[in-house]
Amino acid sequence: MKPSPAHSCKNCRKAIDTVFSKVEAPEFNLLSESKLTRHYKNREIIFNEGGKAQGIFCIREGKVKIYKNGIDGIEHITRIAMQGELMGIKAILSGHPYSVSAAAIEDTTICFIPKNIFFQLTLRSPHFNQAIILFLSSLLENAETRMLSLTHKHVKQRLAEALLFLVQNFNPAAYPNAKLYLNITRHDLANLIGTSSETVIRFLGELKHDGIIAVQGRKIFILDHIQLSRIAASTN
Repeated sequence: MKPSPAHSCKNCRKAIDTVFSKVEAPEFNLLSESKLTRHYKNREIIFNEGGKAQGIFCIREGKVKIYKNGIDGIEHITRIAMQGELMGIKAILSGHPYSVSAAAIEDTTICFIPKNIFFQLTLRSPHFNQAIILFLSSLLENAETRMLSLTHKHVKQRLAEALLFLVQNFNPAAYPNAKLYLNITRHDLANLIGTSSETVIRFLGELKHDGIIAVQGRKIFILDHIQLSRIAASTN
């Protein structure tokens, strides 16, 4: 089934910011005609660890958690994928099954690019190949930074760091003086920074008491960006 015109790559607001912006016109048209678009509800699974990779996923709208289930049965979130980002690309390039799972953390629209189309693009577009290399390099750099944070930073610092990262990506085009907030479960936030939900709730309470954040249901509003940045950068 072909995607509707409303879901054409030409009408995608994030196309200019993705690796596909480097694809020449003929290949871009091939991509637009060949991809499939699907809507996922909050918490709906997109792919499972161990599954066979049939293509790659590009987030058109929404946000997705990438995670692994540890031997202890606890979910460990490795990253939050945002609008315009790719998923499943490592499995396609390696030929191995998915090493992680992916699930929507809000209502999300995703474009699926079949494996054969992806490899046609790599063969026909050197600029696309370069964009893919830069994207993978960015993933590696972010993973290294996160590993250092998990190893050397206190939970409260990791929480502040995560809040700053998430709020920036949850509000990419916020108006000046707009209230910045993120909408995420305490469970997902805990799994992202490697701690328990109870610990996250306790430290959020401290940040709220100090006037750094405000909480309204799942929403966390950042009231004092400067102080939160100081906590994230603290060595104590």
